[in-house]
Amino acid sequence: MQLTTVLLSALAAVASAAPTGGSCPAPTRKFGIMSLRSASPIHFAKVGASQNKLALNLPNNKLDAQCADGNARPDAIFEIKDGELYLYGEGDKVQQILVDRSGMGQGNLQYFNKGATAPGGNLELKGWAVDANDNLTFNNNALLACPSTSDSSWYVWVNVGIEKPANQEGCVGFTARTVTNANPVKCTYSTVA
Repeated sequence: MQLTTVLLSALAAVASAAPTGGSCPAPTRKFGIMSLRSASPIHFAKVGASQNKLALNLPNNKLDAQCADGNARPDAIFEIKDGELYLYGEGDKVQQILVDRSGMGQGNLQYFNKGATAPGGNLELKGWAVDANDNLTFNNNALLACPSTSDSSWYVWVNVGIEKPANQEGCVGFTARTVTNANPVKCTYSTVA
């Protein structure tokens, strides 16, 4: 009985000395994105990143990310911080996703190397969220994929209600299901000069 009392007292002391829930921020969730669009070439495709664009079904010659494990990756790893979407990367090269929902941009989605100043004009950074079903949206807008005219890839846009953004044919809306990555690999994705 005395041993039990001593053990309970020791556990209570350890628990009271432990940091409170507000003192340590929770790590951000790292995730990939899978396209859900049944009866289409992009169903279950993974979102990758290459040359400032996000795309589905990237061909091998566009798998040009520099990753910590040395492997080429057909999928990209993402994280959301304060409503902003980032590619999960290495070192001080931060790569962030931006959206242009203006009449000129029509939902254009790209990533850029973040610098000292944020992009201006109609370019938006905040508004990314994952809903209760693990689906990614931007200001409650789903995503859209438009087929490339040069290869098998489909480029990702934000669906702003325009059937043919930039006059592209064959675009389809899709559900962007986030899939937690328990062992994420940091990569730096290629950019266009």
